[in-house]
Parts: sequence; C-alpha cells; structure tokens
Amino acid sequence: VGEYVRRRRLTLAAQQLLNTDQKIIDIAYRYGYESPEAFTKAFRKQHGLSPREARKGKGALQSHNRLMIQVNLKGASPMNYQIVEKDAFQVVGVKRECPCGETGGVNGVAEFWLEANADGTAAELAELMNGEINGLLGINDNYNEEKNTVEYWIAVEHDGSVPADFRAFVVPTSKWAIFEVQGSAPIAMPEAWNQIYTEWIPSNGYEVADIPAIEAYTDPDSYKDDSSNQIWLAVK
Repeated sequence: VGEYVRRRRLTLAAQQLLNTDQKIIDIAYRYGYESPEAFTKAFRKQHGLSPREARKGKGALQSHNRLMIQVNLKGASPMNYQIVEKDAFQVVGVKRECPCGETGGVNGVAEFWLEANADGTAAELAELMNGEINGLLGINDNYNEEKNTVEYWIAVEHDGSVPADFRAFVVPTSKWAIFEVQGSAPIAMPEAWNQIYTEWIPSNGYEVADIPAIEAYTDPDSYKDDSSNQIWLAVK
C-alpha cells in the first residue's frame, strides 16, 4: 500500500507540473518531499525523466491510476502516456461507414483493413506519410447513434496536396494524450481503450475533447505479440 501511495503521489505531482505554473519546490513539499533533490530522484525513478523535463513535455510519463475496488481491482497496472500540444494537421486516406460492435455479417472495421491491405491502398498511404505521427492511422468520426455506425478512416498524416484517389480532412489544434499500446493490436487496442475510459480519465482530471480519436499503428507488424503502437486522444 505504501508503495502504491508513493507512486500515486508522483503521478499527481506530474499532473501539477503539466497543468500549473507552481514552483517545483512547492510541488515537492506538497507531495511529501523535504528537498527538491529527493523529489527529483524519486520522480526520475518512476517517470524516467526529471521534473523540469516533464514540465517541458520532453518524455512519456507513467500514470498509477486511482484504485477502484469493484468485483476486481482496477488501477494496479500502470499506463505510459505523454501529454503534447499539436498544431492542426492534415490526414489523407479513405473512409467508410462502419457498424459499431457486433456486425451481424455486415463488413466492419476489420474487413475494411483487410481490403486496404489486400488492394494496395495501405501501401500507397504509407508512401504519403510525412508528418509527426509515423504510422497508418485508424480514425473514428461522426458517430451515428440512430444507426450505431461511425465514419472510419484509414489514413496517414500528410502535409501536401491530396492525390485523386484519396480524401482529406484537417484535425484541429489540440492537446493530446498519447498512450503506449503494447501487444498484438486486435487484443491490445480494445484493452487499452477500456483502461483509458474506466481508469485513466477518472483518475487524471481530463475530459475528452470533441475531436476524432486516433489509433496509430506505428509498428510495421501490429499483429505480433510484442507490437508497439499508440492511441492519440484529444483532451482538455
């Protein structure tokens, strides 16, 4: 319990560094450290970077979420994330209206990806990649509650003209929470989304912004067991 409390305090300290202008020494005292040196040492041990580097957004942070005891324990598994500010950027790709949840025989997101890989669309998009997000993107937009569908994009970040075979839209300037997703994407991505909404958001004081969320498949083989990909969630 003592170890969890220490890690939770350092999680909250990281949030204070990101979201306030309080002096580092004041934050150190608030979370039980008698000197900036002791605070910096403990902070670096947990997060892998110094408080000053965290304030400047120079690396990923480790969040130990608020414990919630239900039928099982949530919050015990740490999540690696980074908060970044990103200017508006263009994505280029193809989109399709896809059903949410069980498809009942109707082609959905998985089938869309299979087609894009088989007909060369994914390979063409990979050639257009020239932005900060280095990977193929899966983007959910325009949820239709009546039909229970979304407009799903397979796209890339691209700065330049839009080829005739593709469509484009501009993602507005926002603050993003970038989560590391480890493991085979078909399993790891849904598990990460569940942890984000049931643990990370209630524990960290952010709200989800009204901007399409992005799954970034940054690993060339997203199906392997040690695949490493990302989720980009716009927050406020």
